[in-house]
Order: sequence, then structure tokens, then C-alpha cells
Amino acid sequence: MSFLACITAVAPIRAEASHRSEMVSQLLFGEIAQLLEVSDEFYRVKCLYDSYEGWCQRTQLIELTDEQSLTHNKDLAGEYINLIEMNGTKMLIPFGASLGLLDNNQGTFGHLNFNYRGTVSKPNKILFTNDYIRHIALVYLNTPYLWGGRSVFGIDCSGFAQQVYRFFNKHLPRDASQQALQGEVVGFLQEAICGDLAFFDNEDGRITHVGILLDPQTIIHSSGRVKIDKIDNQGIFTTDKGERTHNLRIIKRYV
Repeated sequence: MSFLACITAVAPIRAEASHRSEMVSQLLFGEIAQLLEVSDEFYRVKCLYDSYEGWCQRTQLIELTDEQSLTHNKDLAGEYINLIEMNGTKMLIPFGASLGLLDNNQGTFGHLNFNYRGTVSKPNKILFTNDYIRHIALVYLNTPYLWGGRSVFGIDCSGFAQQVYRFFNKHLPRDASQQALQGEVVGFLQEAICGDLAFFDNEDGRITHVGILLDPQTIIHSSGRVKIDKIDNQGIFTTDKGERTHNLRIIKRYV
């Protein structure tokens, strides 16, 4: 069994082994994936964090030794953008990129030497407080919506929820429909607290959207961009359009 690590700021995960194929998710710098299949230009991989599968460009990943693949901490890049040196050249990696393969902010993988110069965030569930949830979520404010995105360079709704929760060592799966299957149901919107997730469905009853509640009247979510909107028992009322845009289905709390 072989494992790979992402060596670029972000690496698209595509549905097929083609640059023209749909991007379904991303690996962030330092994230590990299991190698499943090899093609000329692409690896088919399974991300260890959320088990998402797809095709990544081979030049954006590097193979790990057995020891490296087993050694992994949960440290994350702590600023909006963070400086890391790769063989002495500068590279910027996004908020929430994984530092798990580095030891004292340094690491060597094959012919590549990394020296991290940014801030380190250490995820911890005890930090899951109103103020710190808001602090982490607001870092992404105005990030453009990007289908399959998971970073401040572009992010989708479930990627946003997943990444914010990651800063608190709370694991969420990749897609909103998967996330909605976890956690405990909050019976009424008025009982919601900061950090609860609100899920929204389409006309067919399928979960298609998720956002993070800041309080029972306010939600932060990625729709067009990461933004703050009003919410009521029916759903989201967006200030951009002056209309209701999402139908509330269920609220979940992750204890």
C-alpha cells in the first residue's frame, strides 16, 4: 500500500484522469492520500482525511516512505496565507493546510526539503467556543464559491463547514448530504447555538447545502461567496438578492 502527500498549495481532485474533468474536491498542502491507481499523468487517490476518491495530477504529489505515512500530527497553517520554503524557493499555502508531516516545521520528502515559516494552529475540541468559532469562520469571509474547493482561494459549502470544524479537531465528511447523517438533531431553530450546522434541501428533498449557524437568526455559508445571511424557520433570506434562497431541512449539533 502506497501513500502520497500534496506538495502544492492545493491540488484538484478530478472525477476522471483528465485536466478537463470536473473538480470534485481538493487536497491541501501536506494532506495524505492512498494511491489506488496510476495513469500517464494522474494518480487515482483516496484522501485519508475524508475518504474522498478521484484523480490528481502526479506532479502535485510525492510518494511517502512507510515511516512518513504513519507519522502524522494535526497541526494546521494558522494564517490566511502562510509562507513555506520548498528547496529554498517560496510558496504560499492556505489557511488550514496540513503541517502534519513536518517535524519542528521542517520536513524532507525525496528530493524536496520544506521549511515552514508561518503560524501553527493546533486543533483542539475545547476551543469550540462562540468567539473562536466566529474567529475561524470569519477568516473565510468573502472567499469565492468554488465547486469542490476547500481553501481560502475558493471553497464550496460543505468544504467550508469541514475546514472550520477541522480547526477544532471535529471530523466531518466531505459532502453536505454525508454531514447531515451525523450529529444530533436540534429540534427548533430557536434552540440552535453557535457552531450548529443547518442543512437545506432542494425540491426533490435532497440535501444540497450546509451552513454554520452563528446564532438562531444568523448563518455563515458559501453561496456565491462566503457570507453572512439571515435565517428563519423557512430557510435563508439573502441580503444580496433580497429573497429566500435556501429551504431549511434540519439542524445538527456535533457534541
